[in-house]
Amino acid sequence: MDDLIDTLSTIVGPANVLTADADMSPYLGDWRGRYRGVARCVARPGNTAEVSAVVRACARAGAPIVPQGGNTSHCGAGIPDTTGREVLVSLSRMNAIRAIDTANNTITVEAGCILQNVQEAAEAADRLFPLSLAAEGSCQIGGNLATNAGGVQVLRYGNARELTLGLEVVLPGGEIWDGLRGLRKDNTGYDLKQLFIGSEGTLGLITAAVLKLFPRPRAKATAWLSIDSAQSAIRLLNEFQAAFGTMLTACELVSEVSLGLVKKHIRGAQAPSASSPWYLLVELSGPGDYDDADDNADDALRASLEGFLEDALEKNGSRSIADAVVAQSGEQAERLWTLRESISEAQKIEGISIKHDISVPVSRIGEFLDRADAALRAAYPGIRIVAFGHVGDGNLHYNQSKPEAGENAAFIAAQPQVNRIVHGIVHALGGSISAEHGIGQLKREELQRYKSPVELSMMRSVKQALDPRGLMNPGKVL
Repeated sequence: MDDLIDTLSTIVGPANVLTADADMSPYLGDWRGRYRGVARCVARPGNTAEVSAVVRACARAGAPIVPQGGNTSHCGAGIPDTTGREVLVSLSRMNAIRAIDTANNTITVEAGCILQNVQEAAEAADRLFPLSLAAEGSCQIGGNLATNAGGVQVLRYGNARELTLGLEVVLPGGEIWDGLRGLRKDNTGYDLKQLFIGSEGTLGLITAAVLKLFPRPRAKATAWLSIDSAQSAIRLLNEFQAAFGTMLTACELVSEVSLGLVKKHIRGAQAPSASSPWYLLVELSGPGDYDDADDNADDALRASLEGFLEDALEKNGSRSIADAVVAQSGEQAERLWTLRESISEAQKIEGISIKHDISVPVSRIGEFLDRADAALRAAYPGIRIVAFGHVGDGNLHYNQSKPEAGENAAFIAAQPQVNRIVHGIVHALGGSISAEHGIGQLKREELQRYKSPVELSMMRSVKQALDPRGLMNPGKVL
């Protein structure tokens, strides 16, 4: 052990190899407080060559590697096991913006870049990098790509997989694959980058990426709607898409229970409208008139949205909107978004819960909620269901707990049974048990249940081909 730590210290410098318990502690527990591991050490390389040398040293020593980005995973993907054998490799020092090519609409960044910093670099170049999620102030691009992150703008721009043109990856033997090409067409065989996006560090370490940029929207309009059901949300989604096309940037569904937790735990949170079973948060964005000031462009788009909603309110019987609030300023829009983006934090404060990150065809969201709610309430009387998510792409965060914290310890022990109910319905509806959070160690056994033998065999073949010794993030995904 000492020989490996000495070698790693020579590669990255003694200050960047952490061995003391106090120094390693922040890296060894997950954001949710569910997983805690033990590491042989924490290595913090500062560039791709150092990552390569660290991986080679670990491979020679037979030491498993656990890559970690911003440590915001919901599934324990970046947490080591409890054996103390694994070397945790943090890429947080690799945080450079390497290049911005506005003519090609690309940005090349290192894996340790915080997502918000990438967004701000794009904005400074009068461009948009559209990946947006609640953890964007701390999550890192490497982790976003390793889990194929989604977020609130998938409806218009796609998830991380669609936003990536090229990758740089350190392979399990320490070889560096330089695939940093900003090409939108490259039909020269297998699309290798797609192997690593969503692989959760089990095939190699992503060290840099070429990401797509888009023209910065000149106009935005945001509304909060009180609606009677999830099925009404689907009808409204279709009507918004018919009316506004690709200007519909986001369409987020929030339950009254979810909003209640935000009002309870997040200081200053206030409901913008009267109580309702469900809410829909909608954002439009568009080019506007390039010669207009942004405020004028906002006014024009807001007027279009208000006209649509006025018509919808007049036809309330068909569209089931009880109330609508349109943000009149960027500050008001931000407050509406804070209600949506604070749900996970409010749940964390409230206490532990059983979390599901599922997707079904958009047309079947209402059916899923009806069936899953009924089955869970029959099996667990008094259960509290917190449902919210990206209705525009069929992804719901569907979480359960008991209202009294003292009852949760026993309830959490029933997670396998709860999973059977929820995931069984998802599977029957042609959905996925993990829409954007990944598999990690949380859903590893569930994956075996719902992936076909053919799919699992192909995945294991890829793993064996690239990582035959099983040293890359062992025990995750497979």
